[in-house]
Amino acid sequence: MAKIDPSLYLHNQKERTPSPNLGKDEFLKILMTQLKNQDPTNPMDDRQFVSQMAEFSSLEQMMNMSNSINTLVESQLVSPVIKYSHMLGKEVTYQSYDEETGKETEIKTSRVVAVSQNEGWAILELENGEKIYADAALQVNDPAFEETEDK
Repeated sequence: MAKIDPSLYLHNQKERTPSPNLGKDEFLKILMTQLKNQDPTNPMDDRQFVSQMAEFSSLEQMMNMSNSINTLVESQLVSPVIKYSHMLGKEVTYQSYDEETGKETEIKTSRVVAVSQNEGWAILELENGEKIYADAALQVNDPAFEETEDK
C-alpha cells in the first residue's frame, strides 16, 4: 500500500496573506500575465488593452499627486517659520533677561516683525530689535483687533 506524504496535508501548508495594496508593479504583473496567457486564436481586444493602460496611467498619476500633497503638508507642518507665521504683526509680551547675569529684569511688549528659525526652533524678531523664542511669549495680542474694538 502506498504511503501519503505528510507534508501534503492541508494543515501543513503555509497560509498566504494577500496584500491589501495593489500598486503599479502588481498591476503590470497582472497585465503581463494576462498577455502571456491569452488564447492565441482569440487575442485580447486592443481596445481592452488600451483601456487597461489608460487606467494604469491614471492610477499612477493619482498616486504621484497623493505623494506630492503629502510631502507638501508634511513640509508645512514641520517648518517652525510657517507654523509661527501667523504671529507677524502681533504684539507679544515676554520676560526679558539680563544677558550678563541671566536674571529676569522686566516684562516687555513688542510687535513681531519677522519669524526665523535656528536649529529647528522658531525665533520671533521684534520691533524693538530683540529676538525671543516663540515659546517664551507670555501673551499674544492683536493690535488690529484692539483698534476695531475701541471704535
